[in-house]
Amino acid sequence: MKKNRLILGLVVFVALMALVVWGRDRIHFDFGEFRAQLALANWWKIAIGFGCIYLGYVFRSVRWAMLLRHNMKVRPLSLLGTQVIGFTAVALIGRIADPVRPYLVSKKTGLSLSNQIAVYIVERLFDFGSMALIFSVAMLWIPDAEIVRATSHSGLLSALMHRSPVSPAAIARYGGLVITVLAALFLAAVRMTGGLAASFLGRAFGLISKKLGHAVEHKVNTFRAGLDTMRSFSDFAVTASLSIVMWVLIALAYLETMQAFVHSPQLASITAPQCVLLMMASGGASIFQLPILGWFTQIGIVAAALYGFFGAAWEPATACAATLLAVTFLSIAPVGIVWARFTHVNLRKVAEESEQAEETLVVDETAD
Repeated sequence: MKKNRLILGLVVFVALMALVVWGRDRIHFDFGEFRAQLALANWWKIAIGFGCIYLGYVFRSVRWAMLLRHNMKVRPLSLLGTQVIGFTAVALIGRIADPVRPYLVSKKTGLSLSNQIAVYIVERLFDFGSMALIFSVAMLWIPDAEIVRATSHSGLLSALMHRSPVSPAAIARYGGLVITVLAALFLAAVRMTGGLAASFLGRAFGLISKKLGHAVEHKVNTFRAGLDTMRSFSDFAVTASLSIVMWVLIALAYLETMQAFVHSPQLASITAPQCVLLMMASGGASIFQLPILGWFTQIGIVAAALYGFFGAAWEPATACAATLLAVTFLSIAPVGIVWARFTHVNLRKVAEESEQAEETLVVDETAD
């Protein structure tokens, strides 16, 4: 696993260096202007962005407690530390630290790690569904021409555009919702059929590889276990509402931070739907987050999106991208480091322990 991460890190590093070499003579970048954009930004708006992100972690704690209530009743804010420390680990160590949150909740509550991983998966499904809903609603307010221009960087969508000019706009507007609905139907089938769906998919993928079949069966069974956290429509409605409010707060943080760059007309006048479009680019850039190196990769991707989508100059685009990273992703790190210190949690150690525990759990369950 560590070897794979090292290889991935080297690949990303080489790609980043190649991009720097490519752009060195093609992009004129004024560092003085970059610093001026940061200095002249409206820091009150950026402070509002920080506040929205911090409030979002409160909603995450409440949501996780809600998903636990059929197994154990916990106070809504009692899990706030596990969320703050978990996301701090991801910010500093990378996506390999994702299991830290379920691992810390498992240790705090005494519930099994498999149970908490199931909760984590359900949480992520609600995140994706909420973001897809917000994105699709936002896209209704963006003209087709602007969507086509924003998606012209995708080779697949560009090819579709030559055949049908409305295809990229339709995919952008409804693609996320369609995927969400299909995922919901799949999970409903998993819930209603018990272990039959998991066994069937395990055997089907097992024809390709027994190891793959076992892994698929394990994942589907984890989905099924996670769905046990919601036993009524009210459970679903409350969890969905918390998720949507949380992502609206995140979108507001993006909007306030972008509009804070008042000396860039393109950024100062950004609209909420356009902001959501950028959120999708930023979210895609953070999927394979690597420690330290991934920060610069994300800044580069978001700056390129601001330049390509909205026509912002490179200096304010880069300043805005760096600030967005600090507000939406790294802002929790100082609080998390202090919280971890007071609760005697070693971030690197707990990241390694959670990864090992998850791997052992998968091996044990597939062996059964």
